[in-house]
Amino acid sequence: MKVAIVHHWLIKMGGGEKVVEYLCDLYPEADIYTHVYDKSKISNKINKHRIKTTLIGSLPLSKRYYKHYLPLMPLALKLLNLEKYDLIISSESGPSKGFKKRKNAFHVCYCHSPMRYLWDLNNEYNQKFNFLEKVVSIIVFPLLRKWDVKTAKNIDLIIANSNFVSKRISDYWIKESQVIHPPINYANFTVSDNIDDYYLVLSRHVPYKKIDIVIQAFNTNNKKVIIIGEGPDTKKIKKLAKSEKIIFLGWVDDESKKQYLSKCKALLFPGIEDFGIVPIETMASGRPVIAYKKGGAMDYIKENVNGLFFDNQSPESLNSKILEFENKYKEFDSKSIRDSVEKFDKDYFYKKIKAEISKLLN
Repeated sequence: MKVAIVHHWLIKMGGGEKVVEYLCDLYPEADIYTHVYDKSKISNKINKHRIKTTLIGSLPLSKRYYKHYLPLMPLALKLLNLEKYDLIISSESGPSKGFKKRKNAFHVCYCHSPMRYLWDLNNEYNQKFNFLEKVVSIIVFPLLRKWDVKTAKNIDLIIANSNFVSKRISDYWIKESQVIHPPINYANFTVSDNIDDYYLVLSRHVPYKKIDIVIQAFNTNNKKVIIIGEGPDTKKIKKLAKSEKIIFLGWVDDESKKQYLSKCKALLFPGIEDFGIVPIETMASGRPVIAYKKGGAMDYIKENVNGLFFDNQSPESLNSKILEFENKYKEFDSKSIRDSVEKFDKDYFYKKIKAEISKLLN
C-alpha cells in the first residue's frame, strides 16, 4: 500500500510535528508533502522520509514568510497530484487538503484544529495584522472559509485530537469525526522524589497562551514561577513582570524540561488549547495541572485527582485557585496522577489509529 502524509508546514517541531513523527512510525515508507520545509529545524525521524514541497516552497523567502502565502496554498494543494497513493493522511491545522487523489484511494485527516485564524480566533489574529494584512484578510478569508468547508466534504475519515476540536469540526466543516488524542512516549517521563517550591509554565509566547495572566497573578502572590519558552510576545510579557520570583529561562533541552516538569509544584495552563500535550507530559511526571476550564484540557484533567480548574481567564481567578491548591497540594498522589494519563501512551495511539483506518480500508 502506497502511503502519503500531508502536513501544512515543516518549519519547527511542535505538537503537530510530533504527531507526524508517530505517523512516520506507523508508515515508515510513507512520502511526506508539505508547503514549506526547513530540514535543520525538523527531527531526524521525519527527515529520513522522502519530503516534497508544494509550489509555496519555491517562492521567495517562503521559509520565513510562509504565512503570507496563505492565499496561494489552496492553489498549491490543487496542483499537488497524489494519484499514485492508496492512503493519504493529512495533518491539519493549516491548509493540507484539496489535493488530487484516485477515486478509490482514501483520505484520512488527523485534525489538530480547523484553521483558527479563519474561524473562532479570526478577531484575535486580526488585531495583530498591519493595515495591508487586514485588507487582504477581509478579501481572502471569506473565500478561504468556503474552500475549507468544500474540501472537508471529500475527506473519508476525520480524526479530531480532542472533543473540543471535534465540536469545532462539526460547527465549521459540518462533518462528523472520531476522537483520538495525540500521544506521548509515556516511558520517557518519570516521577521525582523531590518537589521544589515553584510553579511552571512551558509554552510558546503568543497571545492566546495567556501567559500575561500568570505574570500578573505572580506579581502579587509572592510565589515563584519558572517560565520556559520563547516567542513573539517574549519582550512584551517580560516587561509585565515586577516580581523577582518570576523567572524566564527561554527554551531548554528535553532532559532539563523533564526535570522541571517532574519537580514543579504544578503546571499552569491558562490558555484555551485544542488539546495540549505539555499537561499530559506533566502528569506523566506525576505533577498536577492547574488549567483554565475550557478546551482540550477538559478531556484529561480530573479535578482533585490530577489537577484543578480555574473558571475565568484573570489573575484573580488563577490566584484564587492557586491558594486552594496550596491548602491541599499534598493530597495529590504522584502515582495516581501518572496512572491517570497512561492511556495517552503512543502504543494506545497506534492501536486506535490502525483500528480506524482498518475499518475504512475494509
